[in-house]
Amino acid sequence: MTSFLRSDRSAPVAIWLFVMAVLVFAMVVVGGATRLTDSGLSITQWKPIMGALPPMSEEAWRANFELYKQIPQYHLVNPDMTLEAYKGIFWWEWAHRLLGRVVGVAFALPFAFFLARRMLPRRLIWRCGAMLALGGLQGLVGWWMVSSGLSERVSVAPERLMVHLGLALALFVLLIWTALDAWNGAPRVEERSEWRGWALGFLGAVFFQSLLGALVAGNDAGLVYNDWPLMNGALLPDQYAGHGLWGTLAHSQGAVQLHHRLMAYAVFAAAIVIAVGAARARRLPHEAKITAYVLLGVVTLQAGLGVWTLMAAVPLSLGVLHQAGAAVLLAASTAFAWRVRRP
Repeated sequence: MTSFLRSDRSAPVAIWLFVMAVLVFAMVVVGGATRLTDSGLSITQWKPIMGALPPMSEEAWRANFELYKQIPQYHLVNPDMTLEAYKGIFWWEWAHRLLGRVVGVAFALPFAFFLARRMLPRRLIWRCGAMLALGGLQGLVGWWMVSSGLSERVSVAPERLMVHLGLALALFVLLIWTALDAWNGAPRVEERSEWRGWALGFLGAVFFQSLLGALVAGNDAGLVYNDWPLMNGALLPDQYAGHGLWGTLAHSQGAVQLHHRLMAYAVFAAAIVIAVGAARARRLPHEAKITAYVLLGVVTLQAGLGVWTLMAAVPLSLGVLHQAGAAVLLAASTAFAWRVRRP
């Protein structure tokens, strides 16, 4: 028992962190469905404790519906919405918030247990503490995002949606990386070759591409320019510029879709280079080579799915699947970046 406590690895901690990564993945997928169904503004109050329970009576349902009727989305988008239709969008947002609460409890309680039993490797304590804080911050950012659509907009601000998704994906990456560290222990020797830079750069590119995807979703930019590889028959969108630099980068439908397309091409090309380089590399571990091939496969599937989703004008099923694919690609990129550090 003593040697186990002194170890820098812990299978129970690793399993817990992998389960947490799965829960965060589920939250990202449900969050995507919430956005695609325009359900994110259905709950207009932030009640971290009392809000865990849905309306339990017809009177409570009507009270929530009346609150929804006070925001611009109801007046400008859904003026004819019935109570039954409101319940449909309410459940998506409630499920998303409930998952957030489940993630918080499922992280905090085992974290305290592992600390009390001294089962958590010392080198991972600060990282787990940071992830707990990041999860709490995510709740605040979620409300900050929702509040942007309650007074002057009919949807949440795209840049706030990007921050919200970005924090969730950052937590997802940290969970996977830390779980791998907990399962395998500290590396005795770290690989200092050029592969480390390539892998981290690719991981950063995939993360950035996910943020660009959030801007596409936040601007409903997948509903325009639904041909490929051209954009309404042209190489560039006919309506690219917005109001100023930030208006173009964050709020122009043509601009955000073009940027997402261009970054997709760059990620796809980088995946090919990595896979070909891995096949020729002599010093790269076999597991890392396999992961590189998986990366290329996932990127190819995700790119094809992205084109299909765009040309089909983003139906719910394809939109959710595309967001899930982005998280799967991010997980594979994380595993590759982690593995090349170990010769």
